[in-house]
Amino acid sequence: LTDYFFENAHLYPDKPCIIEHSTGKEYTYAEVRAISAAVAARLPGLGIGRGDVVMLLLPNCAEFVFLFLGVAMAGSVVTTANPLYKPAEIHRQVQSCQAKLIVTQAVYVEKLAEECERHIRIMTIDEEKEGHDHVSALFEGVGSPNSSVGEAKEEESGIQPIKPDDVVALPYSSGTTGLMLTHCSLLTSVAQQVDGENPNLHFSPEDVVLCVLPLLHIFSLNSVLLCSLRAGSAVAIMQRFEVVALLEFVQRHRISVLAVVPPIVLAITKCPTKHLYDLSSVRKVLSGAAPMGKELEDALRECLPNAVIGQVI
Repeated sequence: LTDYFFENAHLYPDKPCIIEHSTGKEYTYAEVRAISAAVAARLPGLGIGRGDVVMLLLPNCAEFVFLFLGVAMAGSVVTTANPLYKPAEIHRQVQSCQAKLIVTQAVYVEKLAEECERHIRIMTIDEEKEGHDHVSALFEGVGSPNSSVGEAKEEESGIQPIKPDDVVALPYSSGTTGLMLTHCSLLTSVAQQVDGENPNLHFSPEDVVLCVLPLLHIFSLNSVLLCSLRAGSAVAIMQRFEVVALLEFVQRHRISVLAVVPPIVLAITKCPTKHLYDLSSVRKVLSGAAPMGKELEDALRECLPNAVIGQVI
């Protein structure tokens, strides 16, 4: 799966791959590949082997991307969970998928009391918590501005080949709950959307794609993040939606593709200061999850006259 995503990355190693709104950091394709490969190489040192499940209890962030790709590269399995879940909901999913490692933010560790009692490994991405691992154990020393494709390949050299039917993801979100997604199934889904002479999405290396919808949902994970990586687009990640921040983000980074849902569209069209922002870079809008009525679509078209508007239901 990751070989497929990074197949053309050598053509644009220094091009932005991840742009993170919350920190202002940008990561190139070479850096993302090197960090992901380091995660894959170092997971066995934490007792995580092929087929073992890693839970990403995270909001949208660069670490989510590195971990998803690294876990996939290692032949382990990712399950995604909403950090706003109640402790009982998290515990139920952990038991169901038999997660061996949970990666989260420090503020959510208190929700994992039962997992601590069961000695399930917990890792934080921000503050260090006594008695738990920190993500620096996987990232440290990798992904500097001097990262190269060669550095990534060196980390990848000790990783065993993946079989197409190996499970890579266990989503627990709406209609995908309980599905065991293989490397082959995700690859095929992405290929149908962005490969070939007449792809569904028409992403390109010149695009900057907004990722504000939660990556724990399959639409954002598959059609936004993974399709963007395959196409060589930059992914502009927002941790949470706030309409003015979104408009500023679009203007600052010349975002060209918006993946949204109708409530976000409504907020944009109703924003009293929307006319203050240059949104001329937006060439495509993908609205999903629920139908967008004609009146709302027409209002959005007035805001984004250069955009083709599509609905993904």
